[in-house]
Amino acid sequence: MSSIEPTSSTSESTVVPRVSPSPRTAIEAANARFMAAFRSADPTALATCYTIDGQLLPANSDAVTGREAIARFWGGVLTSGIAEARLETAEVEARDDLAVEVGRYALTAADGGMLDNGKYVVVWHQDAGSWKMHRDIWTTNRPAPGA
Repeated sequence: MSSIEPTSSTSESTVVPRVSPSPRTAIEAANARFMAAFRSADPTALATCYTIDGQLLPANSDAVTGREAIARFWGGVLTSGIAEARLETAEVEARDDLAVEVGRYALTAADGGMLDNGKYVVVWHQDAGSWKMHRDIWTTNRPAPGA
């Protein structure tokens, strides 16, 4: 027997298939990247969390469309005194390359004071194997001024 011949009859190697994380797990990881970019006050990194033609649908405002406009929007938010955004996924429903997330958010100031809290709905698209926000809408739980 030469030294390059297999020494056993089971010379086949086992290939372990790579398992993609569940859509919920992947979306929670994407939210963690968003929150880290927010803490770092990096509007460009925040914008890369969205699809190229992503849209923000903020209250009392027109839709904000595209990464450049999204970066400008978040840049303005970051200069308004909001230091941290915390996101908590409540549910995710996914089909193929589309998912819908419902969650809760909290916005805090640098001193830790609560500035706002509410709920959100995000439509996610899987883009080149990565989940990106495509449509993002949120609403406060705080009462309307004067209510």
